[in-house]
Amino acid sequence: DVMLVLLVIFMVTAPMMNPGQIDLPSVGKSATPAAAPLEVMIKKDATLVLRDHARGGAEKPVSQDELTAMLKQKLLKNPEQAVVISADKKIRYEEVIKVMDMLQQQNVKKVGLLIRTR
Repeated sequence: DVMLVLLVIFMVTAPMMNPGQIDLPSVGKSATPAAAPLEVMIKKDATLVLRDHARGGAEKPVSQDELTAMLKQKLLKNPEQAVVISADKKIRYEEVIKVMDMLQQQNVKKVGLLIRTR
């Protein structure tokens, strides 16, 4: 008997309830699109080559000082600039660590390692 009374009460009161207002978030634009990563290539002879994918991927041989200066400029424009390191298979890993240390000193937040299979 009690169950029947409760069922009748719920059936009568449910249609009378007004649905509450829901504030849905508006569709917004995402933040600026991610910038194309800079690629620092370490050649067989331990020379550094910078490839800027945002500028068509042209390769430019650079010294460590030139690389530091270019990174400072890029990081002023975009503090979230990603940098990818790609090294020749035959290069000593010590050279890769040197570049990683330099990137850390420049406060590069996004560093990746690229593996080339050729």
